[in-house]
Amino acid sequence: MRAVFVDANPTLGDLAERLRKPSDPPVGVNRQPDVKPEELPRVLDGAPVAWIDHTYLPTAIAAQCKGLKHVVFLGTGARSYMHIEELAGLGIEVHLIKGYGDTAVAECAFALMWAAAKGFARMDREMRTGNWLRLDGVELTGKTVGLIGYGGIGAEMARLCRGAGMNVLAWNRSAKSAEGVRFVPIDELLAQSDVVSMHLLLNDETRGFLSAPRIAQMKRGAILVNTARGAVVDEAAMIAALKSGQLGHAGLDVYDVEPLPRDHPLTKLDNVTLSAHSAFRTPEASMNLIEAALNHTRRIAG
Repeated sequence: MRAVFVDANPTLGDLAERLRKPSDPPVGVNRQPDVKPEELPRVLDGAPVAWIDHTYLPTAIAAQCKGLKHVVFLGTGARSYMHIEELAGLGIEVHLIKGYGDTAVAECAFALMWAAAKGFARMDREMRTGNWLRLDGVELTGKTVGLIGYGGIGAEMARLCRGAGMNVLAWNRSAKSAEGVRFVPIDELLAQSDVVSMHLLLNDETRGFLSAPRIAQMKRGAILVNTARGAVVDEAAMIAALKSGQLGHAGLDVYDVEPLPRDHPLTKLDNVTLSAHSAFRTPEASMNLIEAALNHTRRIAG
């Protein structure tokens, strides 16, 4: 039994080698983070376990990976990179890693919310070109934040927002309750929230969840934050709403296409703050992630 980390960046590759115990199954580390899908059969070289961070695994390519029985996806959004049911049909089981970066991602969402409210990104851009631009910010204390999805990240976001003196609404696909959080129907959340923050897993039911009609239900000038997956929001509708002022600002860490293409329409809007799908990238979250991947591999080998 052996595993191969097919697309390790330097940080995660170093951790994989440092945290692996001598008694653990071997884990090969391919330090080529931009590996192409068609190279995976060669990189895996018959290994039954693949660790995948961000590389697409088309079903046709998986079928060429002889001996592959398990994919340990380093996160929860595997459906953005592979077709889980089709892989199951090939006898390949996909394992997800939940909770490793809940605090890291929530802190990013919280930071994007504040950057959007204060206009920091635009002022920074303008000042670097010599333009002393002064914008009016928004005070978030006493405002209402609506959380769409209430898993571990949503719960952490609620904790941070409550600590900042905000009112917290939430909508979740299954019934939940939490201290200091009022769970409401989605229409009510959209109509009442000054900030809407996305915390949904991406699947067939949530793809395009924040649609044009739902964006139209939001308060005019509201802030949208998305650290979940780009496809849970109708990107074209979001861009149109940003241009019209229906959305006051968007703080985004995720996109329909990643990396975000050069000259993408979002890069040309002043009322958008962008980060490069990096919410989970903290030393603490990275250690949690690799330890969880090792635990999956230990369990598979056992």
